[in-house]
Amino acid sequence: MHVRDLFDLTGSVAIVTGASRGLGLQMATALGEAGAALVLAARSAAALEDAAAGLRAQRIRAVPAVCDVTRPDEVLAAVARARDEYGGIDILVNNAGTAWGAPATEMPAEAWRRVIETNVTGTFLMAQAVGRALIEQGRGGRIINIASIAGLAGQDPQVLDAVGYSASKGAVVALTRDLAVKWAPHGITVNAIAPGFFPTRMTRSLLERRGEAVLRTIPLGRLGREDDLKGAVVFLASRAAGFVTGQVLAVDGGATAW
Repeated sequence: MHVRDLFDLTGSVAIVTGASRGLGLQMATALGEAGAALVLAARSAAALEDAAAGLRAQRIRAVPAVCDVTRPDEVLAAVARARDEYGGIDILVNNAGTAWGAPATEMPAEAWRRVIETNVTGTFLMAQAVGRALIEQGRGGRIINIASIAGLAGQDPQVLDAVGYSASKGAVVALTRDLAVKWAPHGITVNAIAPGFFPTRMTRSLLERRGEAVLRTIPLGRLGREDDLKGAVVFLASRAAGFVTGQVLAVDGGATAW
């Protein structure tokens, strides 16, 4: 097979959560550019419509699915939308997430629960629903969970002080590895991407306050850019990564290489 064909996603169907903006939309765009038809999932109907319209203007097939990943009924509805619209599912990018910054001694219990519920339970519910569909279809598939470098090691509180977020992303890493083992017999690969610091709505406040400290942690000396996740997600979603499962790919400018 020619190397270009290994990365071609023509004919595949991908669900991307948290896809109305930011990193989710960047990754959805990449999958669409590689040939995949898309289901964009997020909580805001208006933002989803805007994102889907923008992709369709680029001749990418994209439909919205309003979905709060912590609600099992909405998760199942998003999966059903993909199967009804396109006839099946091949790829899930589990990107929806939230954060709460606070010192560990001051982290409110309710904020902790909200972060864990979205980042861990929501990731599991989406993986579970798509995993069932992939097993039923019987042709394998790709699940890509979005972790974070915050889930790989302890963080300097002068850079990132968000213990609930770090704990949740560590759980996503463990979930990824375990599902990779559980579902390998079905031809389903499960991997994770661990982004470093990118300018998004979630990180805006942090970067305004601690941007210089953040940059000092990155050997390449810059933040992630609008194309920096595109190659990673296409690789893990494609036949090129057919023998890759249970792995965590850091896209972080070298921050985890110190």
